[in-house]
Amino acid sequence: MLRKIRIVVAAIFFVCITLLFLDFTGTLHAWLGWMAKIQFLPALLALHVGIVVGLVLLTLLFGRVYCSVICPLGVMQDVVSWISGRRRKHRNRFRYSRALTWLRYTMLVVFVALMFAGFGTLLAPYSAYGRIVSSLLAPVWQGVNNLLAAVAERLDSYAFYTVDVWVKSLSTLIVAVVTFVVIAFLAWRHGRTWCNTVCPVGTVLGFLSRYSLFRPVIDATKCVDCKRCAHNCKASCIDIANHRIDYSRCVACMDCLEMCHKDAIHYTRRRAATPAPSAAKRAPVANSSRRKFLGVAGLLAWSGLHAQEKKVDGGLAVIVDKKIPQRATPLVPPGAGSLRHFLAHCTACQLCVSVCPNEVLRPSGNLERLMKPEMSYERGYCRPECTKCSEVCPTGAIRLTDLTEKASTQIGHAVWTRENCVVVRDGVQCSNCKRHCPTGAIMMVPLDPGKADSLRIPTVNEELCIGCGACENLCPARPFSALHVEGHERHRLI
Repeated sequence: MLRKIRIVVAAIFFVCITLLFLDFTGTLHAWLGWMAKIQFLPALLALHVGIVVGLVLLTLLFGRVYCSVICPLGVMQDVVSWISGRRRKHRNRFRYSRALTWLRYTMLVVFVALMFAGFGTLLAPYSAYGRIVSSLLAPVWQGVNNLLAAVAERLDSYAFYTVDVWVKSLSTLIVAVVTFVVIAFLAWRHGRTWCNTVCPVGTVLGFLSRYSLFRPVIDATKCVDCKRCAHNCKASCIDIANHRIDYSRCVACMDCLEMCHKDAIHYTRRRAATPAPSAAKRAPVANSSRRKFLGVAGLLAWSGLHAQEKKVDGGLAVIVDKKIPQRATPLVPPGAGSLRHFLAHCTACQLCVSVCPNEVLRPSGNLERLMKPEMSYERGYCRPECTKCSEVCPTGAIRLTDLTEKASTQIGHAVWTRENCVVVRDGVQCSNCKRHCPTGAIMMVPLDPGKADSLRIPTVNEELCIGCGACENLCPARPFSALHVEGHERHRLI
């Protein structure tokens, strides 16, 4: 019964957290966003002391149930391991192995060092799962949505709407592919190897679970050494020869309870181990299980084929796509406070990237900020009425109180580049930037002050500009806009 309860609750968490990353409308976060906030590393970075203490107490009471129920990456490994077991047509495929304690704590030290260097999200389980879903599964989800939207449109229904499917960051895609292949391979062959050798959260919780109040306990007087529990333990932590369980690696999956046909394992309060009967009193049991070799190939088949509609100007000239300008300071969303605060608290989980309706946020390819979101305005601009990124951020890296705060937060300022402006370059009248500026920060002044009928060019009042990017996005100049936004290290209210 405990195993069934664990599977049901884990499935609920896994599906709901996956949907959080797939939901490009942002509607699910109002009900399910708390599931992201109770993940260990986001809660730690957000300084949610109550959540961190709650997870610690949960582990001290019941063992590593966080790893087998709440952590989506852990549940993903269980799914892969279960599929592998079904394909092999037998369950007895694991065996006890000694804990690689030196490797576990070495990886923990490496993780801490990477966190200080800004790359800790490479090993963080929640962030890794977010990248996998956002980079590999989300394009498929969006493609199906677009197909449904096309069908619905033919039926005069607008229950669905199309969204662009595009690669937001090649570097993040590569990291997601490599992460998925490595973790899936280890889970396919060896179960919870990643959790018990690489994952820093697993190492920390494993240390605490040694002292858990409730745990699986082997009754040596009933055990007949059949090894069914050990051969089905995906954590490889049951030493049946000595009737011991390595609780630092046990993820409290309860599989061993169901496997034991002698009722020799119980999930109960911690107590002194029962001495094992002598070898003469134990009936020998033949172990006929054999390991089979299964080559693993082609775990990932993902294609970035996106049929682009040709965009033309009046059916004549193809419109050239905008290119990203070189910004001296990267742009981070309103509510981040400062670039330093944002980089220190962001886990690069990609939730805000997934939910951004204006396609402004995308993972950075810069090595110093690798995979952490930054803003760019080639596909849209940051609308004053939108606070989706703040609503879904589980760590407090983006935090807004209301729309008024966003409308008055200056994240950067627009800069005009003379040679890019169509007024100067092509000699045509244009005032797109002025018409669409939500704060009135752009004024049009004569190109030649000495002529009454002179064409007009924009000038930016930096005290009023909030850096929303409307001018940059809607500028007709190609491939570089005449106006681009330079970010500020520290945001301020205007």
